[in-house]
Amino acid sequence: MEKTSLDFLLKLLSTPSPSGSEHRLQRVWLDYVKKFAAVETDHSGNAVGILNPGAPFKVLLAGHSDEIGMMVNRVDEKGFVYFNQAGGINALLLPGLKVEILGYSGKTVKGVIGFNRKSNGDTPPKTKCEDFFIDCGFSSGEELKKLIRVGDYILYRSEPELLNGDRVVCKGLDNKTGSFIVAETLKKLSKKKLKVAVYAVSTTGEETNMRGAHCAGARIKPDMAIACDVTFNTDTPGEALKQAEVSLEKGPALSVGSPINVKINELLEKAAKKLKMQIQLELTPARTSTDADKIMFSGEGVPVALVSLPLRYMHSPVEMGSLKDMDQIIDLLAETIAALTGKEDLRPILP
Repeated sequence: MEKTSLDFLLKLLSTPSPSGSEHRLQRVWLDYVKKFAAVETDHSGNAVGILNPGAPFKVLLAGHSDEIGMMVNRVDEKGFVYFNQAGGINALLLPGLKVEILGYSGKTVKGVIGFNRKSNGDTPPKTKCEDFFIDCGFSSGEELKKLIRVGDYILYRSEPELLNGDRVVCKGLDNKTGSFIVAETLKKLSKKKLKVAVYAVSTTGEETNMRGAHCAGARIKPDMAIACDVTFNTDTPGEALKQAEVSLEKGPALSVGSPINVKINELLEKAAKKLKMQIQLELTPARTSTDADKIMFSGEGVPVALVSLPLRYMHSPVEMGSLKDMDQIIDLLAETIAALTGKEDLRPILP
């Protein structure tokens, strides 16, 4: 991966973007993308990069910018903070973690998720965010309320780092990597002569309500869409192999199943074959649980596909992905889109 691209990825990972407050990351994304594409935004908070907008056939690439987080629910008189989840928080991971609260005061307040002695084994494991509290080191709630209030977002404290040169570890790889991939794909395509319009969207709210995906599909009205997200790996100890195998560094994962347009997958597989790239398959029989689900039902209906980055330890402070996998997905998407003529008929069956 080029240094400029890696620096961009690490900056995205270091920028807070809880679901519902993604504007900081979107600013970083827009400032990067506007160097090689036209940019715009919408009322859902989406950031959009556009190439060749005059072409009648429109392709939408969607990678969501938001990360899972928590929200302040109450600050008690002793200065302890209680919270709810905003996204898929695994409460079993919480005791002892370091967090930061994005205070309404403009200041970030650091804290730790505390637990009482009974949590060590005398009682059943706690499973809800509401059962825990955050200790910010304050002696009174009155003092702390000058800095934070109900509704402020809470994030894991986790800075990106590289392991063994290729593996990046941090919170928020789900799915700032998708936001990164669609931007880098657009950058690669900006050097080619395209026959289609390309809209790369860093979407909002996927972890909570998918508001950005719906807005993007309804407003852009694409002829086809590819969502770029992450998927669970099966290559670590103890993972049950009751699903299709997905491993790091064995190629992009293409979804197959009811939501997925078979002709888009054929285009992706054709591009992978041309690039001599290995691909993996994962099953999405009913829904993908990604932006693709909302885009698919926008307007008159949009043919969609899903290309996923294999990810370890999803929804934790130590998510792990491969830079090599990210580069391969970018190459695959760019090759697929560059080959489009704009006359593709994506109906699975013709009359």
